Amino acid sequence: MVCWCHMEAISDALLCVLQSDVLSIYGVSGEVVCIPIPAPIASIFPLPFGLLLQKAVDGNHRISSLGSVLGATDISRFGKDFVWNYQMAGQQFEPIRENEATISSHLILKHPLEEPQATYIEERGKFVSMKDLEERTIWSSDVVPLMASYHRSKMQHSVWLVEVINRSEAEVAGIDAVAAELSTKQFSFRRIWQGKRSQYAANKVFLSTDMDGVPVVCFLHADQKLLLAIRLQIDEGYDEAPIDIKPQTSWIIPALSAASVNVTRPRVKVGRLPFNDIIVLGAENSLLLYSGKQCLCRFFLPNDLGRGILPMKHIARTTDMFYDLKITGLKDAVEGRINVVVNNGQIFRCSLRTNPTSSLATDCITAMAEGLHFTFYSHFANLLWGEHSHSEWEAFTGTIMRICSRFRAGTLKQYPSSVPRTAWDFLLDSNFHKCYLKQSFGHGISLKNIPNCNVVEHNDSQKLDKENEERFYSQLLAGTLESLHALYESLKLDNLRKQDVRQLVSLLNAIAASLGESNYVDHYVRDFPCLLAEGFPFQSCASPRTPPSIFQWIENCLQKGCYASNMNNLPSLLFREKIFIVSWARKIVSFYCLLLGAEREGRKLSTGVHCEIASGSAKTREELTVLAMAGERFGRQQLDLLPVGVSLPLRHALDNCRESPPTDWPAPAYVLVGREDLALASLRSLSKETESQSTMNLVSISVPYMLHLQPVSLPSSLAEINGLDSMKLEDLDSAHKSFEDGMEHIFNSSTQMRFGRDLRLNEVRRLLCSSRPVAMETSSNLSASDQDLQQHQLWNLAQRTTALPFGRGAFTLATTYALLTEALCVPKLVLAGRLPAQQNATVNLDPSSRNISELRSWPEFHNGVASGLRLAPFEGKMSRTWIQYNKPEEPNFTHAGILLAFGLHGHLSALSMADVYRYLTQEHDVTTVGMLLGMAASYRGTMHPEVSKMLYLHVPSRHQLSFPELELPTSLQSAALVAIGLLYEGSAHPFTMKILLGEIGRRSAGDNVLEREGYAVAAGYALGLVALGRGNDAFGFVDRFVDRIFQYIGEKGVKNEKVSVVVQPAEDHVRILGQIVDGAHVNVDVTAPGGTIALALIFMKTGSEEIVSRLRLPISHYDLQYVRPDFIMLRVIARNLIMWSNMQPSINWIESQIPDFIRLAVLKLDGASDDDEFDAESVVQAYVNIVSGACISLGLKYAGTKSEEARELLYNYALYFLNEFKHIPATANVLPKGLLHYVDRGTSEICLHLIILSLSLVMAGSGHLQTFRLLRYLRGRGSTEGQINYGTQMAVSLAIGFLFLGGGMQTFSTGNSAVAALLITLYPRFPTGPNDNRCHLQALRHLYVIAAESRRLQTVDVDTGLPVYCPIEITIKETEHYAESSYCEVTPCILPERCVLKTVHICGPRYWPQVIQVIPEEKPWWRFEDKSDPFNGGILYVKRKVGSCSYEDDPIGCQSLLSRAMHKVFDMTDLDYANTRNSNNPVPDLYKMDQLVSTFSGDPSLIAFAQLCCDSWRSRSDPNFQEFCSQLIFECVSKDRPALLQIYLSLYALIESMWEQANNSHLVFEDSLFLSSIKLTLAYNDSLVTGKLSSPIGSIESGLIIRVIGVDQMLCFFLGTFSGMGYHHLIL
Repeated sequence: MVCWCHMEAISDALLCVLQSDVLSIYGVSGEVVCIPIPAPIASIFPLPFGLLLQKAVDGNHRISSLGSVLGATDISRFGKDFVWNYQMAGQQFEPIRENEATISSHLILKHPLEEPQATYIEERGKFVSMKDLEERTIWSSDVVPLMASYHRSKMQHSVWLVEVINRSEAEVAGIDAVAAELSTKQFSFRRIWQGKRSQYAANKVFLSTDMDGVPVVCFLHADQKLLLAIRLQIDEGYDEAPIDIKPQTSWIIPALSAASVNVTRPRVKVGRLPFNDIIVLGAENSLLLYSGKQCLCRFFLPNDLGRGILPMKHIARTTDMFYDLKITGLKDAVEGRINVVVNNGQIFRCSLRTNPTSSLATDCITAMAEGLHFTFYSHFANLLWGEHSHSEWEAFTGTIMRICSRFRAGTLKQYPSSVPRTAWDFLLDSNFHKCYLKQSFGHGISLKNIPNCNVVEHNDSQKLDKENEERFYSQLLAGTLESLHALYESLKLDNLRKQDVRQLVSLLNAIAASLGESNYVDHYVRDFPCLLAEGFPFQSCASPRTPPSIFQWIENCLQKGCYASNMNNLPSLLFREKIFIVSWARKIVSFYCLLLGAEREGRKLSTGVHCEIASGSAKTREELTVLAMAGERFGRQQLDLLPVGVSLPLRHALDNCRESPPTDWPAPAYVLVGREDLALASLRSLSKETESQSTMNLVSISVPYMLHLQPVSLPSSLAEINGLDSMKLEDLDSAHKSFEDGMEHIFNSSTQMRFGRDLRLNEVRRLLCSSRPVAMETSSNLSASDQDLQQHQLWNLAQRTTALPFGRGAFTLATTYALLTEALCVPKLVLAGRLPAQQNATVNLDPSSRNISELRSWPEFHNGVASGLRLAPFEGKMSRTWIQYNKPEEPNFTHAGILLAFGLHGHLSALSMADVYRYLTQEHDVTTVGMLLGMAASYRGTMHPEVSKMLYLHVPSRHQLSFPELELPTSLQSAALVAIGLLYEGSAHPFTMKILLGEIGRRSAGDNVLEREGYAVAAGYALGLVALGRGNDAFGFVDRFVDRIFQYIGEKGVKNEKVSVVVQPAEDHVRILGQIVDGAHVNVDVTAPGGTIALALIFMKTGSEEIVSRLRLPISHYDLQYVRPDFIMLRVIARNLIMWSNMQPSINWIESQIPDFIRLAVLKLDGASDDDEFDAESVVQAYVNIVSGACISLGLKYAGTKSEEARELLYNYALYFLNEFKHIPATANVLPKGLLHYVDRGTSEICLHLIILSLSLVMAGSGHLQTFRLLRYLRGRGSTEGQINYGTQMAVSLAIGFLFLGGGMQTFSTGNSAVAALLITLYPRFPTGPNDNRCHLQALRHLYVIAAESRRLQTVDVDTGLPVYCPIEITIKETEHYAESSYCEVTPCILPERCVLKTVHICGPRYWPQVIQVIPEEKPWWRFEDKSDPFNGGILYVKRKVGSCSYEDDPIGCQSLLSRAMHKVFDMTDLDYANTRNSNNPVPDLYKMDQLVSTFSGDPSLIAFAQLCCDSWRSRSDPNFQEFCSQLIFECVSKDRPALLQIYLSLYALIESMWEQANNSHLVFEDSLFLSSIKLTLAYNDSLVTGKLSSPIGSIESGLIIRVIGVDQMLCFFLGTFSGMGYHHLIL
């Protein structure tokens, strides 16, 4: 059994297939959910909110044939926007509760991932489970909550209403409380109708509608040959009110078979239901079409039906068979098509006669159906369906004229039975019809029972007296006139329906003349003077009515206001809800009501007109009008269809709101006011389902030439804009240009806009390239000593090359996307050199003199990390299959680095734990390091239990005694500890903190004793991360933990015995390893760095003066002897991170960090001697370490801020340290000179490069040129200029990468997690070689990715789809150090952090303003595809004003000044132009108006009109028209009002035609509707002058039409001429 069904939270229909033991649910996108059936299910039925499951009577699975089976030939498919994440396949239901779902006979499935719910019925005021298995469901509706059933024992049919029970009602009724907690909705059945006894169940049940649109449930009883119809009354509550359905009456129609079809009114809907008719198979092999209980017509099968199906040789003997064809059944009805089954077994697909193809006839029929009473429309429908004509409009008018003639005659027209005029008359006179009336009439409602109906019952089988006949037709014609006049007034507002208006007005004139409505006749003759020539018999009327006139009402509104105008001027149909046929007029009237003062009263306005208003704020009447236009889906395309005078005030409202519309409007409202930039920004914040619906709304309200509002895809490379030749790598080595270096993708449109057209990025690419041999400067003739020197030089260059992946990873961070069909390409790490002096000969390292293997391990790891970091998230998640596809056959260092990179981006969460353990079983230490850190980074802060178990598996101290002892390298254990910290980040998990605290002082079980300090530092990192920023809240017993940490640091006065019991694990099953002690004391040389880092992270930004006072610096020369200088640097960093708010980017603050005795001792260095009482070397080392620590602190606080004060301060300190090695001009002397005499070169180099790294943190992503020059100089230094090793080259490489982080598109955050990650990355102990992990694990240098944020902002022109420069104003909130301030930037740029950002304002004269409000929050930047991101992932759409050039084409605004001189081009005198034409001289380039307009505007209509003007000037010598076009274009371009073009042209054409005909005294106008439009134009202008409407810039009040031509004077002159020609009665 199969059916389509809608379920909660899923927009599209689902295909449900009931099989023997499973229910399969298929989504339109291919998703499949297989649900095991909890109990024997006999059949399934769709409901509006789920699937109804009917249990079987016994245990056997019996699939019923009842229900909605997918067997129709035509079936309507649903949309493709399916939003449903597949989460379950073959999932078992939870045990069904025995007291509810198990005993319930009917279950309802609301969602594929939920269990079915029991259903209830109300008995004696309580809800009990529906248990009767004999109540078999035979039909249900998927539109309204109805179900029909048949009870076998009682032999009765019932109709049930499915209702939702609230939880409170369920609890009161005694329903299980557990069930109420599982679901907030419970469903009950309420019987609303019960039929009489019937021996058999109905063969078919379907839903149809009566003649007046009331729903009807039909039961087909084939055994009784009848169709039982039950008329229902549906009361739909507002908002979330429940639906109430009550039966009214019922009637019976003789039928052998029947089906619901949509024939007469396919476009009409009655609430949620379409207007359906009933096709009935009668007893005499006839197909009858019913609308309710009214029979409309009969359908016949063609005589030659089926002849073409059989071969020719069988035609002869089957001729009699075709003549004897009889219809035996109807099935598979879809809209107006149905399958007809005949007695020979054949099935024919038949299309029934549908509604008229003539739009006017259809509109008129619909207007009468909606406007007339049910009785009148039934009579009209009988006459119409009996009318046969070749023209549908003629058939309709013929029917109306017959009614008019019968009204005028006073009696019903009798036709001789011998000569019937039509087939319908023949049917009325037949004996069959008379018998049918005797048998069937009387069932159901008689006319006397219809409330508020004063019409006498009319029956064609009975003769009415003359008085009732006249009364009936009088009311019928009056209602017809009122309904069709409402349609007439609505069609007058549509420029494309003028021909229909002309045809309709002739019919209306005849109806009005028949009724004697002189005012109506006068109204029509005023609109169409040609009607005077048509003669209609006119009867006088005692009390003629005044015809409604929408044009007159709009004019009164503009002159007097909405409330002062007479609402009787509007057709009564406009005040009725859900009237489709006059919706066009209703929308326009509602817009004018809102624009001119009406108030909202629920769904209606204070004037009584219904109006849908879109959500959004509105402070002015114009803004409310725009929201109403958006709510009614009335856009620019519809505005173009309105008459000029009607559209002007509405365009006025749009222009008033264009400058600064509210920020909470829907996208269609922004499109209406011409702000497509705001529309696209609004669309990006919606879900996929809502976005697709809004996109359809945008298309519906946009004019055809503005349908470019689709998602903009930015060019991915400069080759798409400037060609490939513009950005080639500047490198002398052309032979190696084809090599991939991992940075070839960096040159795209964003980076080009970011750094202009300089060669900055080319230089960065050259400096960080490690895939090409490096150039070496040597002599051409090498001796043996020179070859050794060459190898030494190549070795030093190899040290630099192996450090380049650090910077390349930061430089290319998240700059490209993974192609799931291709493997990840990793550039080679080339350690060879080339000799330019010897034709670029390649030189390789000599493996006999150097250990090259150490250059091939960890450097390859970093190379893999750099390759993986360049991949940005692909739709939020990377494929598990693609990750495994890149897995090599044998583990290697490169893939280990790729795993770490994937983990830092969060991609490893796609792997299952089985995949992870497959990597671990390879027993490759570096791969394990990458996997541990990557998994922890992917699940950072989640405390994932399975990942936690995996991490603790690599900490031997936590192994049980029974666990076999493992020899794990120290680096692997260190990685496991840091991974634990990342996994438990910010959780302050007590047990984890206790373990990690003990690990700081525990000796590693690894084989490398020299890496003990690195293990302690890793434990300190982990402990700090777990309690990151929690301060005293992180500990249950603060003093003991803090004392133990200070014991590790080496604080005086802390006893070891005090806390020895705290960290010793009490469990006997845990292996205890020895503490790092030397005698009775802790070895602080190993534990102090880890303890200091832990304190810094735990108390970060807490301002704890207690901790800072204990973490003190040496205050005397004596104290200085017991603290290592590098430990002093760590203490300075820790103190400043704790006192975060006290840091200031000034020299005075840095000097305040230095103890007084050190500052004084440094000042005395010039006169110091060997006999002095203090050690100058130790003092100076402490001094430079304190300064370096303070600089690192400043770098961490101002990371990514581009603070000028911090940048200048750090730059000066870096220059001073560099000046100690090589004299260079420094801007300021911030340190005393001659320090290098007291400090070794290695310490000075480390301090210099730490300051350089701090400087790059501050300027991260900026590409600051001065800083870049300094970094380039440091990278180019050789070994002869200083102590250049792997560590310092790593620092320079990282600094370059930070400066151009993510290609200049990313920067760093200063949140707690970001600062911790940056501190780990910048740990001030550099490795001495590529394989040095003694003090710090090299893999941790890549944790800066956690601190990176993509805060770039790129503006894109919404019209062209290309990135553009745009000035913006950024406002940051007030802090304790500075007041609220604003500064200007030019996009693309980097925005401030979320915690300080308040507003971003698009400023400047060339683009429309736009303000983005942001609430400052202490949260990280919005992640990829976050719908709440106000910056749309860094893309901000802007709209350029007409008359301005882009900043790329016109950087300083010189070309835009030409717009001021456009009038010089347009104001060329006609005489000069005529002389130019007469002299046969070519038109100069000055007249190429289309080129000039296209320079300043991208509007297609303006450009096309300018081209048309250029063509017409060559063929037309009318100087007035040329002047008009010139001024028109200037007005539209200069005031940025392209929409005025159509208005001006329409008015000009009207006035010019009026002027010519008035001068010739010959009027040929077919209608005078244009006069009403011109009068509205003048009324609009007067309302602007009087202030009833606010005047926007560029409104028609100051337009050239009224100034140049003078519409008011022309109108008066024309009316005078019109009157003088004899049309006095037409003057308005």
